[in-house]
Amino acid sequence: MTGNKKWFDKIDKRFIHSIKLGNDTSMTIHGKRDIKFQVQGRTQVISKVLYIPELRTNLLSVGQLQEKGVAIVIQNGECHIYHQERGLIISTPMSANKMFYVVASVVLSNCLQVNS
Repeated sequence: MTGNKKWFDKIDKRFIHSIKLGNDTSMTIHGKRDIKFQVQGRTQVISKVLYIPELRTNLLSVGQLQEKGVAIVIQNGECHIYHQERGLIISTPMSANKMFYVVASVVLSNCLQVNS
């Protein structure tokens, strides 16, 4: 989930729903789209990323990751996320406030114009 509209080259605007976050805050989803990003030198794709304009922090759902068949191992102060075919895709240490932050760069689509 993200509130950053610049990350979406196109948005499925037909996908409008309400979502309730862990702190009991309700927000409206204004669309979804796959996002390509680079983390730890490798390009990854997160499918069906929700666009929620009110959201101030990007969130990655552990529940949705496990539904996609990845394995999540949290042990000894680190979180490792494994894909069954590609192996380790993300590894991050736990922060002082008990969160796992993933530092990534979004790969934006480039449009090319050909003049004839």
